[in-house]
Amino acid sequence: MAATSAPESLLLCLTAVAFLHHLQCQYPAAAATSLRKNWSSDGGNERTLNITLYQQETINKTAYIVVDGVAGAGVSLITAPFGTIYVFRDDLTVRADRASPVAGVAEGSSIITSLDGLQIVSLSKVTIDHRGYRGSVSVLGGTHSTNPSESPVVGGTGDFAYALGYIRSSPVDLQGRKMTYKVELHLYWPPYAHYAPVAHKPV
Repeated sequence: MAATSAPESLLLCLTAVAFLHHLQCQYPAAAATSLRKNWSSDGGNERTLNITLYQQETINKTAYIVVDGVAGAGVSLITAPFGTIYVFRDDLTVRADRASPVAGVAEGSSIITSLDGLQIVSLSKVTIDHRGYRGSVSVLGGTHSTNPSESPVVGGTGDFAYALGYIRSSPVDLQGRKMTYKVELHLYWPPYAHYAPVAHKPV
């Protein structure tokens, strides 16, 4: 077989590059799938994710007061004196029914920051193993005991690494010692994180 000359070698290389470029232009979705995970979920964009779970809390079982407050409202199932600190580790289920499958856990601490006992500043870690996603997000912000409220997500790990966004928490059942909250996670990755909507103030 005759040796290929330098001009012929250059021509072959250019032809190969042009062919590969043509394939990439014709099938960009296939090329992208091989390079990154598809994060679309619940109608989200390619780099956004929306997940809804339910936080199941039981007083003196999954949530405990560790520091008594100093003034204001008395202790009840939804209020506590100003300055009260409590810790929690609550299961996250896929439906409001407590018997539904567990998809994660919410753990952290909260401080009562209003005299009516309803305003709270919380620091929490939400760990999720659901629909093929595994990892955690960190949440820091204010919430309200009885009204829907939103808190910012400040980072994540695992499948949620580099995620930003917010969590919307809404009470579902506040009867008795067992309380259920609907937790909606709205997560965004670069470059979409820059355009993530700002969480609204609690009503």
